This record gives sequence, C-alpha cells and structure tokens, in this order.
Amino acid sequence: MVRDEVKKFILEKFLFNCSDQLDDDMSLIETNTVDSVGMLEIVSFIENNFKIKVEDEELTAENLDSINRIARFIERKLEAQAK
Repeated sequence: MVRDEVKKFILEKFLFNCSDQLDDDMSLIETNTVDSVGMLEIVSFIENNFKIKVEDEELTAENLDSINRIARFIERKLEAQAK
C-alpha cells in the first residue's frame, strides 16, 4: 500500500523510527519534521520508488505536507499514468 511505504520512509528518514510522534495527517512542515532539503528527499523517494515525475508546480503543501497527502498525490499520479 502506498501510504505504508510513504510512512515507512518518513519514519526511517526523518523520525528515526519513533512512530509515536507521527500522525498520518500531521503537517510535516509545520512540525519541522521536514525542511526544504527534506522535501527534496521526499520528491526523490517518490520519483525513484514509484517511477513518476513530480513537476515543479506540484511541489505544494497540498500534495506533500503529510503522509496522507503524499500517498493521495502518488495514487493520483499513478492513476493518470495508467490511462
């Protein structure tokens, strides 16, 4: 499941497996979990693991600011790619 893969990546990369700090709707930016460099790491993770291109205009909090938002973004991109 996409959400599980995203959550695992965020936990390992930014929270060092401390899952009690992570809610799937929690803002990664507002809680300072991820900074601008971290956002680039998330984009790289998305592109490498799901084989989709994240366009510059898609680099928004609406797409990338929580685990659930990232998962929905990936799922939308994968659906569009399959058509």
